[in-house]
Amino acid sequence: MASHRLTYDGCNFFRQRLVLSTLSGKRVKIKNIRSKDDDPGLRDFEASFIRLLDKVTNGSRIEINQTGTVLFYQPGLLHGGPIEHDCNTQRSIGYYLEALLMLAPFMKTSLKATLRGVTNDPSDPTVDMLKSTALPLMKQFGIDGEGFELKVLKRGMAPGGGGEVFFTCPVRRTIRPVQLTDPGKIKRIRGVAYSVRVSPQMANRIVEAARGVLNQFIPDIYIHTDHMKGPNSGKSPGFGLTLVAETLNGSFLSAEMASTPQGQGDPILPEDLGRNCAKLLLEEVYRGGCVDSSNQSLALLLMTLGQQDVSKVLLGPLPPYTIEFLRHIRDFFQIMFKIEVQKSSEDSRKGGDKILMTCVGVGYSNINKTIK
Repeated sequence: MASHRLTYDGCNFFRQRLVLSTLSGKRVKIKNIRSKDDDPGLRDFEASFIRLLDKVTNGSRIEINQTGTVLFYQPGLLHGGPIEHDCNTQRSIGYYLEALLMLAPFMKTSLKATLRGVTNDPSDPTVDMLKSTALPLMKQFGIDGEGFELKVLKRGMAPGGGGEVFFTCPVRRTIRPVQLTDPGKIKRIRGVAYSVRVSPQMANRIVEAARGVLNQFIPDIYIHTDHMKGPNSGKSPGFGLTLVAETLNGSFLSAEMASTPQGQGDPILPEDLGRNCAKLLLEEVYRGGCVDSSNQSLALLLMTLGQQDVSKVLLGPLPPYTIEFLRHIRDFFQIMFKIEVQKSSEDSRKGGDKILMTCVGVGYSNINKTIK
């Protein structure tokens, strides 16, 4: 049995490894986790992530040595059902949610998760962004139906948190292969500017600045303002903006920015935040592809787990995170992608170089789902 175990070094790509281990059923050992640090071992947010995995699976075996520098994980069956989890506030709920999105369709019963913590911070994808890009992407793969939603019940900015999110996802027996090769032109831009524990005027200032940039390109822009008051506004002040550009063929490209957490670094003006976020969106559109850079690994995973048929997805340039994810997919599922670089033509309106990813799915079938 020992030969089936995969061993990794260091704390990078921690979530990727545990998520793929859970889906493939292969045991994983991660050693030398920050072993040279003054404060070695797992961080609190990683421990919190392991506890979350333990809640959604049944019979997982997790062993950690005394210093927290070695982790052994033997995955159990994905169980699902209603769970509640208090996410560590060092990272936002998005950090935990990204992993749940990958696991949720393969549970035994539909997942109904209530997560508490930081909903919006500058380092992780925010809940708003996952709602407007990851969910539509999963629908392309046939993960859809009643009870597939992500709701922000309370907002909580870093560092205090105090936000609450509700996520439900139906289970699927199989994943359908996709052909997403032409994103099409951008037809409209939608967004949400939120503010908590600051003047509601902040959100309006953000919207005005963002529109100042985007109106030069497209008339159909609607940015909704969301100001939460009282107990729904979490524990820390802050504001931010999430923008999503939708293409004619139903692809979503997004960009977002959140204000600097209270007591950390230089504060940012709402006008600057609006303008910078609009420019980030334009950059994301230039990179292009049918999936934006924050959801590449989710798309590649669903392609891998699809039925035994060819899936093709056109992506923009691959960041290091995605490249490492492809290596992990090879380790856990023995799947190799065919990668073709498509040079951008003379016409600069097509944006930067694109990459066409092709693979044949492993025909993953959800063995956890109860047969009715």
